[in-house]
Amino acid sequence: MDFGSTFFYKYRRFIKTLKIYLLLAGPGIIVMLADNDAGGITTYAVTGSKYGYGLIWFLLLLLPVAYVVQEMTVRLGAVTKRGHAEAIFDAFGSFWGWFSFIDLALVNWLTLVTEFIGMTAALAIFHVPPVVTVVIVAIVMMLMVLQGKYWTWEKIAILFAALNIIYIPAAFMVHPSVGEVLSVGLVPHFPGGFNGTLFFFLMANIGTTIAPWMIFFQQSAVVDKGMKEKDIPWGQMDTLIGSAFTVLVAIFIVVVTGTVLYGVEVESAAQAASMMMTTSPWLGTCVAIGLFNAGFLGAICISLASSWAFGEVFGWAHSLNLKVREAPWFYVCYLLALITAGGVVLIPNAPLVLITLFVQVIAVTLLPAALVFLILLLNNEEIMGKYRNTTLQNFAGIIIVVAIIVLSTAYALTTLFPEWLG
Repeated sequence: MDFGSTFFYKYRRFIKTLKIYLLLAGPGIIVMLADNDAGGITTYAVTGSKYGYGLIWFLLLLLPVAYVVQEMTVRLGAVTKRGHAEAIFDAFGSFWGWFSFIDLALVNWLTLVTEFIGMTAALAIFHVPPVVTVVIVAIVMMLMVLQGKYWTWEKIAILFAALNIIYIPAAFMVHPSVGEVLSVGLVPHFPGGFNGTLFFFLMANIGTTIAPWMIFFQQSAVVDKGMKEKDIPWGQMDTLIGSAFTVLVAIFIVVVTGTVLYGVEVESAAQAASMMMTTSPWLGTCVAIGLFNAGFLGAICISLASSWAFGEVFGWAHSLNLKVREAPWFYVCYLLALITAGGVVLIPNAPLVLITLFVQVIAVTLLPAALVFLILLLNNEEIMGKYRNTTLQNFAGIIIVVAIIVLSTAYALTTLFPEWLG
């Protein structure tokens, strides 16, 4: 076989592989890029302004953590053909099922509030009133789900997910010192010393990289998409690519604010965008657009995760492939989530920035329970068969759970006794 024939064969094989991936891609890319939601953008922006490039190394550590957790949901959804809430009820009974569901419902609603906070703050930079933002966003989100096909919703969501990478060119616009980014960002250290404030930021960054809603969303998305056991490798690849982009975007946000606003007191990504507008309108506009898009992408995923979970728990029809008349309560839950979360943002003098940061910490505090259920389900041979966790996967999962339990417990103790860390 000559060189030309070999090249043509490999090219055709590559195109075929790419087509299969594009057909099965979606849940992993969407959930991981939606992970960089409005609360996440604010967390990364404030982290960069306060610590510069000093915590980039910590963000890199979160890439394998995010992949290990979300990859398990791919296998669980493809094998069981059930959403996470339903799987917990079936495997552990109603007590633990209700515990997990209430945990999810609380964190999801609080997180959805932060998405509306981010979206209204981003468009306020362009003088759009919050009430207009809330109404228009709610209408667009309803239209996305009312078309009656998961496939269509997913492709629209992927377009918004792609816009999430706007922070990568934004970072090049500020011309950071590559040498400084590498020398300061890749060397593990605790800038300013290990204290209560730094600990809070570490917790917030974990909370915005791994969240309970992501577990429920991706598993339900895998089921609604109709992925089968043979599709698991493609789902794993999808999740790995999504995890890499998530951390990459987070790092570039830190680079942007760490370069332009290092040492400046910044409370939110919207404030950072406003500050940048005064010196570089294009940069400020990129950050503001990215913040709105992040909030919108997070909102469409979180609201769906809740609606899927409600349908699973109460036995209602719950699929984007069903029309309103076929799954009325599924869509009612979706609409109520939007109305109530958007309404909080319109409350005068509500402490919106504080809510955004603390929701990330609440999410990581409640995360261990969701991870324990996930690992137990993945070790149930009757449920998973040959797709159950390997020893290495269990080791990685247990390390993550233990680390998060230790960190969340330490955070609670240092909150009660702040003098411990100064």
